Formats: sequence, structure tokens, C-alpha cells
Amino acid sequence: MDEEFEVLIVGAGPSGISAAIALARAGVEVVVLERGEYPGSKNVYGGILFTHQLLKLLPDAVEDAPFERAVTRRRFGFLADDRELGLDVKVGRWREKPYNHTVTALRGRFDRWFAEQAENEGAQVFTGFMVSELVVENGRVVGVKVQPGDEEMRAKVVISGEGAQAFLARQVGLMATELPRGHMVTNVKEVIGLPRERIEDRFLLEGNEGVAMEYFGEPVKGLFGMGFIYSNDESVSIGLGLTVKDLIYSKETLNDHLEHFKNLPTIRKLVEGGETLEYSAHMIPDFGYSHLPTLTMPGLILVGDTAGFINGSVYHEGTNLAMGSGLLAAETIVEAKEHGHDIGAAEALAAYRNKLESSFVLKDMKKFRRIPDFFNRYPHILREYPGHVTRWLEDYFTISETPKEDVEKDILRKVRKDVGLFRFLVDMMKIGRAVR
Repeated sequence: MDEEFEVLIVGAGPSGISAAIALARAGVEVVVLERGEYPGSKNVYGGILFTHQLLKLLPDAVEDAPFERAVTRRRFGFLADDRELGLDVKVGRWREKPYNHTVTALRGRFDRWFAEQAENEGAQVFTGFMVSELVVENGRVVGVKVQPGDEEMRAKVVISGEGAQAFLARQVGLMATELPRGHMVTNVKEVIGLPRERIEDRFLLEGNEGVAMEYFGEPVKGLFGMGFIYSNDESVSIGLGLTVKDLIYSKETLNDHLEHFKNLPTIRKLVEGGETLEYSAHMIPDFGYSHLPTLTMPGLILVGDTAGFINGSVYHEGTNLAMGSGLLAAETIVEAKEHGHDIGAAEALAAYRNKLESSFVLKDMKKFRRIPDFFNRYPHILREYPGHVTRWLEDYFTISETPKEDVEKDILRKVRKDVGLFRFLVDMMKIGRAVR
């Protein structure tokens, strides 16, 4: 193909489509290449979509987009055997638009709709095309090769939103050839169909209310990861994520872990009687701020999962960071064009990193930058403490004739035996430093 486009975007996920809409609106010629049969056909994520960046692009998206439920309740729990320690947060005003910018969605539906919005703005979205490699000339990316046919498509700038595996970014040396096992999360998800009334009864919901439940400890057998349940309109998304390092350590399959999670006493009744509608697996890059790849080179910008933009804290945000990075990539290109600069030059694209550093994307990642390394360095935190702490609390709240003073002394003895007071205090200080 002899034609050169202004911008080629690889991947029709949230980051790529956000960039496409912003670029098309600014009069930039933009083409999106999606490997799947349709946008969203190969995308997997837990189920929460964070919408504050989406609403900057499409203010009416709350009414128009195919969301499932507004997340009005969030639960974080530690499970150990038949014990649970949880924090449950439910806020009434989250039932009101824009629903705390937190909704559940199924990517097969949402991504299709989102790509249609880009086409309505003038972007071209082509599906069923796999980008096999970047075309590089004199140290600059000038296009891509596309399968089938090994056809070459050229562009002044390529935006890579190809996903967590980041084959193209690794091809040109923007990140290590071998992805770090301790910072790559392998995620498995099952969508289980249940009647709407049963979902609302089991999860104490009404109307468009939804719940996001995330569990640590026993759901992943004390490994670095979590199990999750998110309510949809007439289904629930249940799954878990584990680092590749810990999955190998466990010597079990992802499906083994998922079945274990689904059959825990706390979880089993929530999905009982449902029908499996979808089963999928996916990789998530939990690099952390300190391990981000190089984000640009002449003619190329990395966005979304490709760049490792995941907030791996208790927020578990990804879609909003993806959309935010896509918008900032588009903004970088548009500003360069408006100033008459070469939009693919290194100097023009350097503004992208600066914009990210000034935005919530990298500010939040920087704040929680210690977390991925922390749990890889101190695996005993998740392997030991859920069981210990829930057992101590079980003893504390068990009613008997034993005087409460004796109960407290006995728990203190167990802390000394299970962990040791000094080690316990040191671990608590380490956790505090990691999350501050």
C-alpha cells in the first residue's frame, strides 16, 4: 500500500479508541487496526470500567454506553478457610450519575460500541488484521506490516495499544525481550449467567446497583494475586489474577485456582446454579512506576497495557489509565501538528512523558510504585497473615466464660508464637511504607 496515513493505531481497546476519537475530532487522519474479529472479542478484564476519562470524550456515555451496573458497593476481604475479614463500603450517592465513575461492563459489548463512536468521528477501524512487526527506517518507525499478506502500511506516527504482551515494543527495544514474571499477572475470568432477581437477592442490590468484591489470601492460596466477583445485569464475572512467577511456584493451572476459589464457603453460594457463558484468560502488566518501559521513539508511542499503565494498589485501576494515556498521546500529536512540527519526531513525542507525569496516570502509579516490588520481595505477607489475623480475630470474638483479659493475653501469646512481636511490628511498618 503506497498511501501514508498520519496516525496508525494498533489495537481497538480503550487506549487506542480514546486516541482515535480525540485525533479524528482534531482533523488528524487516523486508522485503527484490530486483530480480533470485532473490537472486544479478545479482551479480558475483571469487569470494572472507570469512566472519568471516557466522559471527557463522550459526556453522554453514562446514558448511551452498554454498561451493566453502577458499582455502589465495594468489598475487600481476606479469606482463610471458613473465616473472613472484610471491609465493605456502600455509598448511596454512588447510585446517582456519574455513579462514582465506576461501572461494570462486558468488553465484548462495550468495545464494539466505543469503536463505533470513533468511526462516527471519522476514524477508520479495521478488524481481523494482525500487525506482525514494525517497519523501521533510520531509527524511526515508519509503519507496520500486517497479516494476512505481510502488507505494509505506512504512517507518520504509530500508536501501539497492542496489549500486555507488547511484541512490537519489544521488537524495537523499548522494553526487555523477556517480560518479568513477578510483574506479569495472568488473569482468568468466567462469566456465569444468573437471573437478575437472583443476583440482586444474593448481593443485596436493587435497581441498577452493582457490587465489586475482591478477595486476598485463601482465594489464591496465599500467593501474590486476588480473586474477584463483579455483578453484571444478568450475570456475574468471577475470576482471579496471579503473577506468572507465583503461578509457576504453585505448580497448578489457572483453572485449578479458579475452581478452588469458586468452591470456597464464602463464594460458592454466590454463583450456585449459574450457567457458564464465557471463559477466558489474559495477561496484565503490573510493572509499577519503577519498571515502566521507554514510552516513545521516533514514530512510535506506547499506550495502555502496552506501556504497563496499571494502578496495582487496592484501586486496581486500568481502563481509566488506558484512556488517559490514549488522550495524552493524541494531545501530543495534535499539538505538534498545530505548531507545524514533524509529528513523529523524537522532540515532538517527548512531550508525551511530560504530560503523563503531570496527569493522574503517572502521579498515581508513582504514589503506589513500591507495591509490586514489595509483595514480590516479601511473599510471606500474603501467605501467612490472612490465616493468622482471621484466627486471632476469631478467638477475640468467640463468646465464652473466659475473661476478656485472659482472651487478650492468649491472643498475644499466639502472635508471639505465630509471627513474633518484633517481626509483626516490622512487617506492619513495611506495609505502611509500601502503600503511603
